[in-house]
Amino acid sequence: MVDFTRRRLLSTSLAAAIGASTAGIASAEDSDTKHAPSVQGTIKRFATTSLGAEVTGPYVTGGGDLFFSHQHPSRDNPAPYDKSGIGYVGGYQFQFDGDSEFQPLGAPTTKEAQSHVRVADGEYTFLANEGDTIGDGETLGVPTTPEGEDLIKFAGSRYAEFGYTPDMNELVATDDEEADGYLFTNFESSPGNITRMPVSREDGIWEADLEATENLANSEKFRQIGGTRINCWGDTTPWGTPLSAEEEYGHTRVSGGHTAGDIVDAGSGVGRRGGAAFWNRPNPTESQSAVNEIFGDQAWYLQGYWALGGVELLAYYLGADPVDQNGDTNTTDPIGDIYPNRYRYGHLVEIRNPTSDDWIPVKHHAFGRVAAEVGNVMPDERTVYITSDGTNKGFYKFVANRPIPSYNDPMDIEGTLSVAKVTNDVSGSPAEADLELEWLELGSASNAEVESWITEYDGITQVDYLETHAETDWREDLDAALREADEEVAKHGNQDYITDEEIVEWAEQYERHGPDSVDENLRKVPFLETRAAAKEIGATVEFRKAEGIDHVDDARPGDYVYLGLAELNSGMADGQGDIQLERVDGGIVYRAEIEPDYNLATLEPVVVGSDATDTTAVANDRPLNVDNVLALPDGRVLLCEDADKLGRSYPNDCLWVYDPEDTDTDRGHGNEEDRDDEDNPARDDGTDE
Repeated sequence: MVDFTRRRLLSTSLAAAIGASTAGIASAEDSDTKHAPSVQGTIKRFATTSLGAEVTGPYVTGGGDLFFSHQHPSRDNPAPYDKSGIGYVGGYQFQFDGDSEFQPLGAPTTKEAQSHVRVADGEYTFLANEGDTIGDGETLGVPTTPEGEDLIKFAGSRYAEFGYTPDMNELVATDDEEADGYLFTNFESSPGNITRMPVSREDGIWEADLEATENLANSEKFRQIGGTRINCWGDTTPWGTPLSAEEEYGHTRVSGGHTAGDIVDAGSGVGRRGGAAFWNRPNPTESQSAVNEIFGDQAWYLQGYWALGGVELLAYYLGADPVDQNGDTNTTDPIGDIYPNRYRYGHLVEIRNPTSDDWIPVKHHAFGRVAAEVGNVMPDERTVYITSDGTNKGFYKFVANRPIPSYNDPMDIEGTLSVAKVTNDVSGSPAEADLELEWLELGSASNAEVESWITEYDGITQVDYLETHAETDWREDLDAALREADEEVAKHGNQDYITDEEIVEWAEQYERHGPDSVDENLRKVPFLETRAAAKEIGATVEFRKAEGIDHVDDARPGDYVYLGLAELNSGMADGQGDIQLERVDGGIVYRAEIEPDYNLATLEPVVVGSDATDTTAVANDRPLNVDNVLALPDGRVLLCEDADKLGRSYPNDCLWVYDPEDTDTDRGHGNEEDRDDEDNPARDDGTDE
């Protein structure tokens, strides 16, 4: 049976890549954390997915219709649940006037229940499925070369199967009743994709026009901005445009809690370097194996290396000659004509004029470059909060100088990028610890300025990786040149891109003069190497799997923003840094009150997931690994899981409805007499992403 979740995939690939040298790294021992699980309010299970499938891309119309995606299901499920798809719940509408009660859905206890999508009321119906033919004879969600050849046909490492990973759904209506419009859906792959699907509703039934559906990625407009990678969740801006997020895990240039300064001080990146350094290596996903072979017992985990899968396919998408193809495999023959610029990925991508044939993709380079799960634009139309998924990541804010839609040219949008620092003593149970935030300014720039800095790195190819870092001529001995280059890059960094020394120099000038008075040639650092820059100035780059963030559309100061963390472990529970909490592998949902200037100053825990120590009876009926969160107009919040069982009797992901206004606060997690006598071990997950 296919068991495809990001955590399971990473656990398997990490163990295979690093082998016995990392014994114990990924252990997930968990104490009995107080008030884990707990809910301040009430929750009700509304849906469960089929085996292997994640609940992604929730969207609720003004009339209460719920859309969500059926992402990466098990191929062993019966049809149609053996394919991914985009669907909606027919026969049930959420009501926002207090009459939206439903009988909570029970846990899936039978094989049949586990292999289907189930909802508490109504029926889940697919609008489109993986493999469907859409306009111009293309395949739903599948990117092509400029000549129109499906990238499925090429050998090489993949981030995910094309068309298998739909996520974001955002409906841009073309009528006042939201009964007609375009549904924009993300696909988490490399190259990434966004589809635009005309949909309409009549007599409660939604239909899709597949013949008029487009893979936006396959347009010249998208190729001109470099395409996209790993399009994850998204949002609709207050001015009515879809905002997709590039979850570019491959941006991590240092592993775990290390900094560029650590590398410079040590004179070597051994034990500290991240996967990003190997971006333009021939067969970049083999970088971990190369480091293992070269350094033996000194080998370490190259954070994010696995996410370099699909970079070479991205090169073919842009028009590169696939010289590294050899039947069903790809070789290490370097691509030397066209190669993607690593600094063009990890952004928020807006689709302007979304209902017109003249739609325009805009990459907001000034918002920073991270593994963006989602960008949440506040009602002031200036403030944007950005979560970054993975291990030891930051929480970011961009504030435009004036309302974003007031700029005639989106490249003129300018403002200040900041990163959160937790300022209070944060330890003990996560259920009892608020996080007090201070926002550290990283720098100010416009989209056009940052794009000009990015352009400096256009034209760098896999040939450059070899010729910059190896003494041996690769044309004479490719294996020797590649080994030399790998060792040099691991130790001293990839000199084709921003160097460790530049990041350290930027931080030193930042500390002396402030973010706006660094040398002109260093202003690019926090926008192109956002995580590394944030680490260097002491920001709290410890968040673990920061996922969805959302507020009600008409939120005002005094209302709440909700933030989900699918797991609370790793950097948040390692006893170091600003956050030293007890781990809760089941994750947590925070809320933050919106201040008058749309600032967020305090994250308060409201939903806490299960411990690895919890009994099955407890774990079965509690939220686990909350990913996407969606605030409904009446203040309730949809919580979507990317779960990893963790003590449950069933492996399916759930969609929950959280009501923070219900005062029947559940602080229980099972009394001692309810617990199993035997240990309930946690899963291995401590070093992914």
